[in-house]
Amino acid sequence: MDRLSKVIEKLINQSPFIQEAISEGLINVSSLARKMSPDIQRITGKEVSDSAIIMAIKRMPPGTNQKIERKIKNFMADLGDLIVRSNLVKCAYTNYVGILQDQSKFLNQISDVSDNFYTVSRGLAETTIITNDQFKEKLKSVFKAEHLISESSGLSSITMKLPQVNTEISGVYYYLLKKLAWEGINLSEVISTTNEFTIVVDTKIVSKAFSVLMDLKTETLQHLY
Repeated sequence: MDRLSKVIEKLINQSPFIQEAISEGLINVSSLARKMSPDIQRITGKEVSDSAIIMAIKRMPPGTNQKIERKIKNFMADLGDLIVRSNLVKCAYTNYVGILQDQSKFLNQISDVSDNFYTVSRGLAETTIITNDQFKEKLKSVFKAEHLISESSGLSSITMKLPQVNTEISGVYYYLLKKLAWEGINLSEVISTTNEFTIVVDTKIVSKAFSVLMDLKTETLQHLY
């Protein structure tokens, strides 16, 4: 029979959100113990008091999630500059035959414009294009209108330069997106390359999103020093 502490640790580790809430003191341990009690008794095959469960939870060693978060906080201290671009438009199309040729045609039309913004994300069934609002009419004239799924304007992007070790640390994107979600910031799009991470939001909330991301660096530096 598994020891009580091992059973509890296994159950909690199945939900990183609970583990994180415990480590940050955001969860009522007594309520958690009562909720876990049926599963614990089923696994151990015997009755276990809530007080015993509470004690075991409080004695849990730092979990993997906490170790990862320490690495992430060190990582955040090395974040590069944040680059904001405004006046963007987003169009999503179904993947019709010839869409790649239309994409190439559109790129040729804007290639001579300095400082242009263009990203494309191709999925299994659709392709999303984000570019400067000034190219909106060119975009819509090149791509087939009957395949347009949605269109959004009045958008802005924030691009973060990531340290090259970002691919070696798990949870980096989760940490960034969690902070934005907690502040109620709705994302229109998320774009990533190997060493860049870009979020696209409504221009009305770009200042708030920028502040949240800047605070990540500030909080991290305070934590380290």
